[in-house]
Amino acid sequence: MHKISVSLSGHQTSISIEQEFFEVLQQIALSRDVSIASIIKSIDESRNPESNLSSETRIWILKQILKTSK
Repeated sequence: MHKISVSLSGHQTSISIEQEFFEVLQQIALSRDVSIASIIKSIDESRNPESNLSSETRIWILKQILKTSK
């Protein structure tokens, strides 16, 4: 597992995702010339508050992969 710490709305938080997901997230961030923290912030802002941020991040990564494979 890879732990990522970010500041969201002025509060420190962290998510844990598997290394494989983290590597894909790094690739996406590099290809878009944005930080991983900014991607996670965007995911956080658009998710249902009842859902888990780590899970939502994995789902977001999966959707990005599926988009590029079409």
